[in-house]
Amino acid sequence: MLRFLPFSADLAPYFDSINREWIETMFALEPVDEQVISSPQSCIIDQGGHIWFAQHQTLGVVGTCALMKKSDGIFELTKMGVVSSARGLKVGEALLKHVIEQAPTIAHKTLFLLTNKKCEAAIHLYEKNGFAHCNTIMQQYGDAYARCDVAMRYRGI
Repeated sequence: MLRFLPFSADLAPYFDSINREWIETMFALEPVDEQVISSPQSCIIDQGGHIWFAQHQTLGVVGTCALMKKSDGIFELTKMGVVSSARGLKVGEALLKHVIEQAPTIAHKTLFLLTNKKCEAAIHLYEKNGFAHCNTIMQQYGDAYARCDVAMRYRGI
């Protein structure tokens, strides 16, 4: 059983620790990662973005995902992670579906994400839930991260 919680200051440390875990496991933290995960209030919330957390009934807060505002109606789905101890429980899929349900009223023009080919399971999850590879998004936003070699756009908006 999962509950989805909106951002609050007391949950900010989970945003940092969850994202730090998966990024450092697969890649190196980039300056933009460090800035965003250590200051989600100023980097995401205060800029018009949103963050949600997945809370498991026995494991506590196990996942997080953000919609970062790029411009009016254009948002990046970013910093989606699940703690390693909860992987295999379908937390990522449930969290992604929750965020997608919120997206039409938030990202009413474009919802996109940036990732890396090494994140095969995540890419499959994104494809299964309505995201498609998009060269236009790659050209517009792909240079945000050195590790970015995959850009996807949500087809439902």
